[in-house]
Amino acid sequence: MKPIVIGCDNAAVELKNQIIALLIKKEIPYEDVGVNSTADEEMYPAVAGKVAHKIIESDYKKEGILVCGTGIGMAIAANKYPGIYAAVCHDIFSAERARLSNDTNVLTMGARVLAPQLALKLVETWLDLEFVPGNSTPKVEKIKDIEKENFKLIS
Repeated sequence: MKPIVIGCDNAAVELKNQIIALLIKKEIPYEDVGVNSTADEEMYPAVAGKVAHKIIESDYKKEGILVCGTGIGMAIAANKYPGIYAAVCHDIFSAERARLSNDTNVLTMGARVLAPQLALKLVETWLDLEFVPGNSTPKVEKIKDIEKENFKLIS
C-alpha cells in the first residue's frame, strides 16, 4: 500500500484521528498535515492543497485522505490539482467504484455525514482495492486527456 497523506478541517479532527489510529493498526505509513484542533481556523481548501502537493511531490507514490464536514469541499479543492483524482464517498459501493472504476488517489468523506464506524469501513474498503483496467479504462483516460487540455489553457 502507498503511504497516505491525511488532512482535515476543524469539523473533522476527531474522525481524522480515528482514521490515523486505523492506519497505525494496519501499519500504513502516513503523514498528517493537520488541522489538529477544533479551534484551528485553517480552511479546507488550504488543507486539500497541502495533501495534493505532498502527493504530487512524491511523484504520485502517496495517496490522500481528506475529511471535512461533508467531504464535498475537500473533493472540489483537491481536484483542482493536476493528477489528483478525489472522490467523496459515503457508502461502500461508492468507495469501491472510486477505486475500481475511477482510479482515485484521494478519498474524501464528511464527518457530519458519516458515523465513525462507517467512515472507517470506507477507508478500509478504499485502501484494500486498486484500479482494475477494463471497461472503465477509456473513461479514465478521457478524464486525463481533459485534464491535460484544461491545465494547458491556464498554464
